[in-house]
Amino acid sequence: MKQWPEPVERVAAVLRNAGVDARVEEFPEGAPTAGAAAKAVGCSRAEIVKSLLFICDGRPTLALVPGDRRADEAKVAAEAGAKAARVARPEEVLAATGFEPGGVAPFPAPGVAQVLIDPAILGHEQVWIGAGSERHMAGIAPVDLVRLTNARAGDLSET
Repeated sequence: MKQWPEPVERVAAVLRNAGVDARVEEFPEGAPTAGAAAKAVGCSRAEIVKSLLFICDGRPTLALVPGDRRADEAKVAAEAGAKAARVARPEEVLAATGFEPGGVAPFPAPGVAQVLIDPAILGHEQVWIGAGSERHMAGIAPVDLVRLTNARAGDLSET
């Protein structure tokens, strides 16, 4: 069995332990942006899930947004039940998720207070998530993504 880098192995372990039919893949050219990820995987940007960490009234909140959309801070704050939201700083991302910015996976995220997901993601048969590094992604069914993250759907994107 292939040995993944430690952050990627954490993601793979969650998938294995949950019995989720998902595959982790390595893309040597990297997939640090939604556009690069879509090109590497061979799908549309809408099928790429961006895992964005926001600090909502001091609470780390993960917003899962389609790769073809931009997160709206005011909408994220509203859905999180917060007065304000701001994009987390790199050190806050690492502290809350255990992943470096650019390689954030939606799980496991021990320091994240809540996970929100844009409903547009739910319309796809399969989506691609970051899997712990800029070079690793995992294809997963949105229903499994919601189950593993305990995500709540809400309008998070700019219109």
